[in-house]
Amino acid sequence: MDEYQGLTALVESAWEELNGSDGGRRDLCLDVVSDVLETGRLTPEDAERTVERLVTVALSDESRPVRESALHAVCTASTHYEVPYRVVEPLAVGADAFEPLLLDYVLAILGSTHDQAALPVVERFLQHPRPEVRREVAEAVNELRWSRESAQGETAS
Repeated sequence: MDEYQGLTALVESAWEELNGSDGGRRDLCLDVVSDVLETGRLTPEDAERTVERLVTVALSDESRPVRESALHAVCTASTHYEVPYRVVEPLAVGADAFEPLLLDYVLAILGSTHDQAALPVVERFLQHPRPEVRREVAEAVNELRWSRESAQGETAS
């Protein structure tokens, strides 16, 4: 088994174990997925499939620590891969349902897509009552606006 097969086998094993009932153990499975994503060695396609699955967990799991681990893993992926907005768009659709701690992750993920479709979703939270959320909103808005300005600069040259 080569290194790539070993990484994908780790991810598959984590998904299988995630189906178990022990919340703490399930949380650790997502840490393994995050560690694999952190290597940056998955193909873009495998990374996207992994992120799609993590998004599903973040939106549907009953355990807050498991949802947080899933969102953390998506953030990890977004620093090592170009995660398209379409892959994380379900997070944008469900953003209002996240508590402030988890919303911070969602906003960071949306900002990291550099897709202008995320901007209106992120800007909805500019007046959030929690200062830490407003800080994350400001960072995501800056990242998205910087991306737009960079893209406009490239087309102008």
